Amino acid sequence: MDQPLLGAHMSIAGGYYKAVEAAARLSMSTCQIFTKNNNQWRAKDISAEEAAAFKEALTRLGITHPISHDSYLINLAAPDDDLWKKSVDAFVVELRRADQLGIPYVVTHPGSFTTTSEAVGLQRIIAALDIVHKETADVKACCLLENTAGQGSNLGNRFEHLATIIAGVKQPERLGVCIDTCHTFAAGYPLAERSQYDDTIGELDRIVGLDRVRAFHLNDSKKGLGSRVDRHEHIGEGLIGIDAFRHLLNDPRFRHIPMYLETPKGTRDDEELDAINLRTLRGLVDGAAATAAKPAKPVAAKRPAVAEKAVKAKPAKSAKSAKK
Repeated sequence: MDQPLLGAHMSIAGGYYKAVEAAARLSMSTCQIFTKNNNQWRAKDISAEEAAAFKEALTRLGITHPISHDSYLINLAAPDDDLWKKSVDAFVVELRRADQLGIPYVVTHPGSFTTTSEAVGLQRIIAALDIVHKETADVKACCLLENTAGQGSNLGNRFEHLATIIAGVKQPERLGVCIDTCHTFAAGYPLAERSQYDDTIGELDRIVGLDRVRAFHLNDSKKGLGSRVDRHEHIGEGLIGIDAFRHLLNDPRFRHIPMYLETPKGTRDDEELDAINLRTLRGLVDGAAATAAKPAKPVAAKRPAVAEKAVKAKPAKSAKSAKK
């Protein structure tokens, strides 16, 4: 049986290729990066040499399915026209930077409607993506909409939000989804019991379509089911339940879908905590005992807080889903 494609979000400090080398040291299959400072609008251009070094490292070290995450400043649902236009322009840049590095997908949180409404916010996202797609017609990199915890006015906490966006854009073939386990749980979708997992994945399939799932973010949750609070925790140390990760890792439908850790890093952004989380996940594959997979407690000082099947949206029918 093939092993799951496991990786983590890695630092590009010192060069993009450094993230690949770090992933290889931990025997990862893949990795996720920011292509620029995620808390700044501007970034220096990626040189041809930097792009070549990144691609060479991927090939040399056998790291596949690299992915990037866009800036946290981008809000494609923004009601303010200036911020909305700035976000659209910035996301065009994100896709072009990913394409230059040979990265096929850029993950984005759909956006926050702030002072308007869900319906208005979703339409703003659709309009934004239509412009982005038009301005990147020559780009191979595509957008992955990430489901969210639903904190504040964030859109994407319901699978129906993702489906509405996909169904509304003019080029739905350029969209996929990235499912975050912490966000799914915090949004009100249980995963721990086998029946709960089956219901949640069944709802995702019915509303969005499993063919749209191109990536997973693997994170436990500091906050409870339906809390709508996005706080990541180490695998097996949060409130989701270790069996949720066992179900996912052994689900043959997702065996070839890359999965990326976004769990808290150490104070030096070192690799120790990633190694612990990867060891936990690998211990769950093929029905390994949960007790054997329980991670050792990391040193407290190194654990700072972190922060074409599209269907029209319809009300969730599953009794397992949390109400808004």
